[in-house]
Amino acid sequence: MHGEFKVPGGKLVVVDLDVVAGKIANFRLAGDFFLEPDDALEAINSAVNGLSAEADAASIAKAVAAALPKDAILLGFSAEAVATTVRRALHNATTWKDYDWQLVHDEAYPPVMQMALDQVLAEEVGAGTRTPTLRIWEWNSPAVVIGSFQSVKNEVDPENAAKYGFDVVRRISGGGAMFMEAGSVITYSIYVPTDLVSGMTFADSYAFLDEWVIVALKSLGIDASYVPLNDITSPTGKIGGAAQKRLGNGAVLHHVTMSYDMDGDKMVEVLRIGREKMSDKGTKSAAKRVDPLRSQTGLSRAEIIERMEQTFTGLYGATPGAITADELAKAERLVAEKFSTSEWLNRVP
Repeated sequence: MHGEFKVPGGKLVVVDLDVVAGKIANFRLAGDFFLEPDDALEAINSAVNGLSAEADAASIAKAVAAALPKDAILLGFSAEAVATTVRRALHNATTWKDYDWQLVHDEAYPPVMQMALDQVLAEEVGAGTRTPTLRIWEWNSPAVVIGSFQSVKNEVDPENAAKYGFDVVRRISGGGAMFMEAGSVITYSIYVPTDLVSGMTFADSYAFLDEWVIVALKSLGIDASYVPLNDITSPTGKIGGAAQKRLGNGAVLHHVTMSYDMDGDKMVEVLRIGREKMSDKGTKSAAKRVDPLRSQTGLSRAEIIERMEQTFTGLYGATPGAITADELAKAERLVAEKFSTSEWLNRVP
């Protein structure tokens, strides 16, 4: 069995192993990491050999850490990374390059349609009728997108939302509210089989699925990094946040919204929680803008998206794609039956 895990912000860890009578055997660790002293490699191999093939990641990491010499130095990886890679090998996990990726950067859709498309495209990937896909969203109308488990009344000021023309919609993933206006944010979704993140914890999978965008932002001069569980940030503050949904048919929906140039004053009027968050950050000015991508790059939104698309394609390979007529029809039905209904929007009042 073979497993690979690119540590977010670190190095590639590779393992090969057999399973004999329910035990790990012939274990071999490799990768482009740094490890001192040399004999620490054999110590790790010996620690994993003989472990149960059913051992969880925590048990494997504990065994690896206990076997390391006291003066061992691990750079670019950790005992936990070894454990994750072992679990990926045992689960026959895939890698990014095992798939023929499609990149969809389509027209703007109404907010409620965006919610439906996320569900439909994820379901299609899980069913095997669509190849894994990166989709860049476009917006032409303002919206507040709340997480699956958020309370409408706790998150949104209905009078101010109506005053500024904001639709309020609910997505299928958890997490916090997203404040969307045309040209103010960059949002993308990744639809992929769960095999790509097999053997990872939820926390690991968030950073793993967004590492490419960290690479893209760094290439633009932003000192971007990932802060668990789901934040993309820089020394000057938060850039964006991720949310994820695992579907029962074997697909993962992972999506991210990053601030390009948002009106902070309007945001704290429309979002109730936004007032507290902005207050916590010491933001008092009504003219404050949330503009990490614009201010840190000096580039247009379109230029940043272009670099993101180039980075993803360069790392994993992707061909231009489009949403099919059948997928649009399924999304329209979901809008009527689910996402536009009061029952869905107010599932948590």
